[in-house]
Amino acid sequence: MAVRRRIEVAAGAAAVRAWEADPQVPRATLATAVRYTLEELATRAPGRSVEVRVPPLGAVQCVAGPRHTRGTPPNVVETDAATWLALAVGALTWERATADGAVRASGERADLRALLPLFG
Repeated sequence: MAVRRRIEVAAGAAAVRAWEADPQVPRATLATAVRYTLEELATRAPGRSVEVRVPPLGAVQCVAGPRHTRGTPPNVVETDAATWLALAVGALTWERATADGAVRASGERADLRALLPLFG
């Protein structure tokens, strides 16, 4: 199943570049960057076995495997916007983020180190 993009690629990439240049971007730019990178992850790793959450800005289901449909999914990754974007651009490693507690990952499929960074 193809991911339906809600953020135009050019606008999303521009938001990510703006965040890289200055992490104190306006909230709308931050939201665009987060949503774009979540969509990019889902495009590269289609599926519904892992839910990646960046509250309150966005969430996406990705990674092939058993489909989850109700309640709390068994494979969840949750983090804040700054950590997520740092992972997406390669400014932070998965190992460091999980060791520091900046990323909470539960479930056997919730390890995204092979999929990150998305850019960089």
